[in-house]
Amino acid sequence: MSSWGDAFNVDNSPNTGSSTIAPADVRLNNKPDYVSCEKVEPSISYQETNKPGTDKIQRRLAQNREAARKSRLRKKAYVQQLESSRLKLAQLEQELERARQQGIYKSCASAAGCFGLPATVNTEWFHVDLPGITAFEMEYTHWVEEQNRQICELRTALMAHVTDIELRILVESGLNHYCKLFRMKEDAAKADVFYLISGIWRTSAERFFHWIGGFRPSEILNVVVPQIEPLTDQQHLEVCNLRQSSQQAEDALSQGVDKLQQSLAEDVASDLCSGNYRPQMVAAMDKLEGLENFVSQADHLRQQTLQQMVRILTTGQAARGFLAMGEYFHRLRALSSLWAARPRESA
Repeated sequence: MSSWGDAFNVDNSPNTGSSTIAPADVRLNNKPDYVSCEKVEPSISYQETNKPGTDKIQRRLAQNREAARKSRLRKKAYVQQLESSRLKLAQLEQELERARQQGIYKSCASAAGCFGLPATVNTEWFHVDLPGITAFEMEYTHWVEEQNRQICELRTALMAHVTDIELRILVESGLNHYCKLFRMKEDAAKADVFYLISGIWRTSAERFFHWIGGFRPSEILNVVVPQIEPLTDQQHLEVCNLRQSSQQAEDALSQGVDKLQQSLAEDVASDLCSGNYRPQMVAAMDKLEGLENFVSQADHLRQQTLQQMVRILTTGQAARGFLAMGEYFHRLRALSSLWAARPRESA
């Protein structure tokens, strides 16, 4: 794929307009005269400000403005409280899932003694609460919170019809936010690539669409494109090419992972009746280093797809695209929470 070009073309020319000329009831030397609107006095004249009821009206207007401001603040606080409750519910579901997974690992570690594995190997192979993974889980929780905040900002900005410059700032912020996630995952893969590629750090519904440590770029394009139409003919052509190239790269990476998996299975299954498995483990460990490279290449493909998407679209389309993408992942997390909290029939 080509490198990321200029993502935006912004017209920085200032908006200008002719000044409105309003007549002024001013007579000098018994001749009518006109002045520009910039010199016209405020709508309330000096005589009107001295009327007895004017102060009362101004106080009432000020009270109405203050009441409206407080109402907006209460509404904003209420929305933030709802978002916080949803985040806590999603975090609880993740913690329960991690506890369940860790219980499985501990059970496997206990059962490993039946195969004559030493205790040191049990601890190293089956304990996933590594320092790098713990740091990643904390950072990812904050990342999700920031993503939800950006979703609210994008929705508010689009409803308010802000300028392209303001939208471009939000789009760049959203793109940088995903790039930050890819850097976090790179560090986590170095700590435990199996943990990252398994998707334990994501919710259950997100894991249903999990692919080599994250989302499929072509899947995101399928989610975003219907939300940003209509596209120009040139945009439609470039988006189709981007989707096709993303799918081809996904197929190549998937085939590489399948071959690596097959090769690992052959190494581990080699000479099973022998009591000495060290040569097989050494060969398998050497090949596992390639798994980290596959995760890195998949994240690079995800990042390049997002950058190309921003380059192809206008600022407003890119803003709607990031809003749709963030809302999509938010709904998957909400679906996971609802699924975990569903009522179950008693036996």
